[in-house]
Amino acid sequence: MKERTLHKDDKLNWGTASSSLILYNDEINTFDHVIKSLVEICGHDPVQAEQCAMIVHFKGKCEIKTGLPEVLGAMSRSLNLKGLNSKVKG
Repeated sequence: MKERTLHKDDKLNWGTASSSLILYNDEINTFDHVIKSLVEICGHDPVQAEQCAMIVHFKGKCEIKTGLPEVLGAMSRSLNLKGLNSKVKG
């Protein structure tokens, strides 16, 4: 399987976004690891990544991205390889 790196400026058809990438809380990963992973994999800026990490910590889960299922699936697999618990919904 060949993986493609996504960049912030990649052109995606967000108008047809029908899925959500959800990140779930765990008792293993540090805030720094979660934030770094969201910046690296999802293209979040550090402030956005920190806010998502806080929501996950206090609420148990957070919708971290919306978009095409194929793109979100690749992001979810990458996050899961880093030890985070994420799933694509919808």
